Amino acid sequence: MSDERPVMPRGQVARTARLASLPLGAAGRATLGLGKRLSGQSAEAVSAELQQRTAEQLFAVLGQLKGGAMKLGQTLSVFEAAVPEEMAAPYREALVKLQEEAPPMPVRTVHAVLAQQLGGTWRQRFRDFDDTPAAAASIGQVHRATWRDGRDVAVKIQYPGAGTALMADLNQLARFARLFASLFPGLDVKPLIAELKARVAEELDYGLEADSQRAFAAAYAGDPQIAVPRVVASAPKVVVSEWMEGTPLSRVIAHGSREQRDRAGRLLAVLHFSGPQRAGLLHADPHPGNFRLLPDGRLGVIDFGATARLPDGHPEPIGRLLRWALAGRATEVLADLRTEGFVRPGVDVDPEAVLDYLRPLLEPVAGPHFHFTRAWMQEQAARIADPRTEANRLGRQLNLPPAYLLIHRVTIGSIGVLCQLDADADWRAVLEEWLPGFAD
Repeated sequence: MSDERPVMPRGQVARTARLASLPLGAAGRATLGLGKRLSGQSAEAVSAELQQRTAEQLFAVLGQLKGGAMKLGQTLSVFEAAVPEEMAAPYREALVKLQEEAPPMPVRTVHAVLAQQLGGTWRQRFRDFDDTPAAAASIGQVHRATWRDGRDVAVKIQYPGAGTALMADLNQLARFARLFASLFPGLDVKPLIAELKARVAEELDYGLEADSQRAFAAAYAGDPQIAVPRVVASAPKVVVSEWMEGTPLSRVIAHGSREQRDRAGRLLAVLHFSGPQRAGLLHADPHPGNFRLLPDGRLGVIDFGATARLPDGHPEPIGRLLRWALAGRATEVLADLRTEGFVRPGVDVDPEAVLDYLRPLLEPVAGPHFHFTRAWMQEQAARIADPRTEANRLGRQLNLPPAYLLIHRVTIGSIGVLCQLDADADWRAVLEEWLPGFAD
């Protein structure tokens, strides 16, 4: 029996070392904070400075990593509307740098993966293939090419060993997830990382992703609002789909017109609520990089690595609960919350207090129009996260059933993107059309 042990690749050693620096930095900042408190500085001033320093270190480490850090960073980015702008701005910059400067695979590796996945004669499938990647993601990169029939296509290729690196990064990040609380008050990152780890196997299976994309493409074929590129060819580590031109949602967030912001936001809501009804699937990754606003006004969706299977559509109790709450029917709301497992047996809560907790969150669908803003999301985050508030105390008595965990995260993430877009639309009409149980 050999005494040799597995040797961690040099790149993974470097990533692990950078991640390991985070808790050491936290300990140093805590000591610094104690010293400043002893020297007479106010608790608020010290807290603000420590928060800023923690954020800066997180930005620096995330900016040097790929794999799991990019995946977590992208997932958290949809919540950044809840973060004060002085912290959100450098966070966005770190993510952009992470995506734009991710080192590409060597060309010979790209060709080797294509040969392994599409066959030794893979070049015969293309009229031409651009060896320079058009985009980089957490587990793969995208190349532009021309298919043999003349169609422009996007070729998504998985990094060799992506799964191992991704899991190693997520395991490390989980060890000190509490540090992210300085950026995202009230957000428990540990369950988020656990969910990402649980879904890694699905995201690494490009064959499964291609099947989800085919289902969406069939459901929205010829749709005047949502556009999904058709899959041209697929393999476990390669997906070839039609190329989609358009304005990235990140650009609309940064520089879009009022009309673009409102239209993109409304169509995101349409996708979120109509997907389960039309395709039996919920698009589960509302990151802005996965969407384009097309020249004809449709919303283009270009990534289907994360989806939730809802063959019966959105759960009807969600719509019914919203309807009861908007009508002020506190007793029915609490009864349904208990039935669905949001209130554990034996937990005693006041129905009117539950309604008071929910009302501000339902403001976007209380009337015919609502303007999503960062200020509104920051206000809600502060209300729920502050342990001194009644909302926080009541929220800790509520429970999130496992069956609703992913739907809840995707909904909150989508709302975060709507706040980044600063979008104003008739959200209630979208729910009336697509959410079971919401309309009378």
